[in-house]
Amino acid sequence: MPDTDTLLMLADVDKVYQASSLRTQALHTIDLTVRTGEFVAIMGPSGCGKTTLLNILGLIDRPSAGRYEFMGSDVSRLRESGLSDLRKQHIGFIFQNFNLIDELTVAENIELALLYRKLNAKTRRQRVLEAMDQVALAHRADHYPSELSGGQQQRVAIARALVGGQSLILADEPTGNLDSAQGREVMAMLQHLNRQGSTVVMVTHSALHADYANRIVHLYDGALVTDSTRLSIPALG
Repeated sequence: MPDTDTLLMLADVDKVYQASSLRTQALHTIDLTVRTGEFVAIMGPSGCGKTTLLNILGLIDRPSAGRYEFMGSDVSRLRESGLSDLRKQHIGFIFQNFNLIDELTVAENIELALLYRKLNAKTRRQRVLEAMDQVALAHRADHYPSELSGGQQQRVAIARALVGGQSLILADEPTGNLDSAQGREVMAMLQHLNRQGSTVVMVTHSALHADYANRIVHLYDGALVTDSTRLSIPALG
């Protein structure tokens, strides 16, 4: 009987990139299970496979071998259309460079994540307002990205990642372009959202920011070398 608390599971996952005669194995027999409500930090040196792993979890890339189950279904061999549908419905992404559209307001940037869904304008507006409230940016709804600090721009990206009620938030170096104060602000926000029920998987180089997670996974040369869970994590600010 499947574990209903398991959100995703990788079993014996390899990832190989082949370019002409050059073969690069980015991931080696990765076994990883993430349960609903966890906050997992993925750490390791540059080039160890962190982003490759995150791209596979986010259904952007496919394993070369092994099995990936997401929400109880094997997605390893789904067609691209099926992967795209799952991404849109269940996965929110947060990137180092924010990926906001300069010509759109805060509210419009967040609403972008809902435009592919069959929602009327009133429902979309309500969801955007709720998402802005969650990241304390409702007072900035009509501002443009250029009028915001880096930390505020990343909070817009977080709101966009969660506005559709996604099951999983994937963050790739979300504090990489922020100063220390803004980085703490964004990490406290992710920790708060996790404690409200969001499942978060984050790639980071920062041991300080990894301390916001309740579980830390280390990769080295494409292999998972340590996986540690802490039962109690204090709120950090």
